[in-house]
Amino acid sequence: MHLNQDEQIVKTYHHHGTTFLMRAFGMLFVSLPFYFFAALLSSILDKTTMALTYGGITLIFGLVMAYDLMLYYFDRLIITNRRVVHIDWKSAVKRDEHEAEINDIQDISTEETGIFAALPIFDYGTFSLETASTKTSIIFTEAPDPEGIKHFIYHLQIKPSRIGGSHLTPIDDTARQTVDEEAAISRRQ
Repeated sequence: MHLNQDEQIVKTYHHHGTTFLMRAFGMLFVSLPFYFFAALLSSILDKTTMALTYGGITLIFGLVMAYDLMLYYFDRLIITNRRVVHIDWKSAVKRDEHEAEINDIQDISTEETGIFAALPIFDYGTFSLETASTKTSIIFTEAPDPEGIKHFIYHLQIKPSRIGGSHLTPIDDTARQTVDEEAAISRRQ
């Protein structure tokens, strides 16, 4: 990601840690039959071969979990004072990067499903952002506190002068807020 002139990173979001832990426990659960099968072979194999078998199983599933952790860590949503950027790692060698100018944002929606997502400590869900052009859509799954991200971006749209590096003066900011309020009133009528 390349920052433009007078652009600053305001906030960075990674996926919620709960989802990674659930995948790690799932991976551990999937590895158990391999360990049980190796235990059944212990009567016909010597100790060195058994140690190598257990080590091989651990190495394979450890590498898969490390790969998943790498994708989990590098996948992120970056909010600058001018745009929102989603860096989505599909694999170790392929990534997609989607960006939307803050001024072009038309709709932000969130979705929280599941028992864990409903609990305040595990607050995570899907964050979706649409721009004026229907070409740009950002979907950030497993987002921590998606409602908080939504309100943070709305705050940037309404009060950009509070964020460092903004090109708007307080007068422009007040005028923009008045126009936004008038538009909201006309939509309600």
